[in-house]
Amino acid sequence: MWGIIPAAGNGTRIQPLAFSKELLPVGSRRDGDTERPRAVSEYLIERMLQGGADKICFVISRWKFDILQYYGGEIADAAIAYAVQPEPKGLCDAIFRAVPFIDPAEPVLVGLPDTIWLPEDAFSRLPSDRLALLTFPVARPELFDAVVTDGDGRVREIQVKREGAASHWVWGAFRMPGAVLRELRRLWQARREQDEYIGTLVNAYLAGGGEAVAVPAGTAYVDVGTLGGYREAMRLLAEGSGDRGDGRVAPFPVMQPHAVAGRR
Repeated sequence: MWGIIPAAGNGTRIQPLAFSKELLPVGSRRDGDTERPRAVSEYLIERMLQGGADKICFVISRWKFDILQYYGGEIADAAIAYAVQPEPKGLCDAIFRAVPFIDPAEPVLVGLPDTIWLPEDAFSRLPSDRLALLTFPVARPELFDAVVTDGDGRVREIQVKREGAASHWVWGAFRMPGAVLRELRRLWQARREQDEYIGTLVNAYLAGGGEAVAVPAGTAYVDVGTLGGYREAMRLLAEGSGDRGDGRVAPFPVMQPHAVAGRR
């Protein structure tokens, strides 16, 4: 199973930083007996591994070499590949950069690397035979992509950053067969690659007879791409860590930059 991580954005909402926003330290992890800062994107990778991913594809821009240096070629038992988005053309374009790696019969997980959400095992709750959106309740759905469903959980519409959204449930990640990912890319290309947001493309997919379901298994969702979101993420992790005082601890080692540099 593949996990796709679109990480080509500029992170303008939380700049200036001296590194890619996906490496923003949030919480901590253990490296042997040493406690180290934990990159925000590690939380998504952890959740993808729990969801069954054994291959991860980072989609990066041409200047985000620090992500490659940080993660190297593998993490835990998962291999890591990198695809490049030459120009910042939106989330759809970034996700579809990974398509050449993925067999149509293989399931795919997609998540955003500057978010932290609960529960950690939510990917495993998504069906694997169709496009399935993991949804979360939020207080201000107009800041996200609100997911409108019928009584059986079938997605009727995604309202992209719309004032007065009809639902307080927003998508935070999704799962689908590789064949559906390819079908979405063909639709995107047929629409002259004008869809920047996944929500508008999914709406066109549904209008053409496609099917998507929403699984409201999410309990907490934080976008760490703003200072307010960063503070909220720290609060969420502090509450989840109980009395340990050490944040969330990643169950896998991350290759340190000096180790990668030594291989050159």
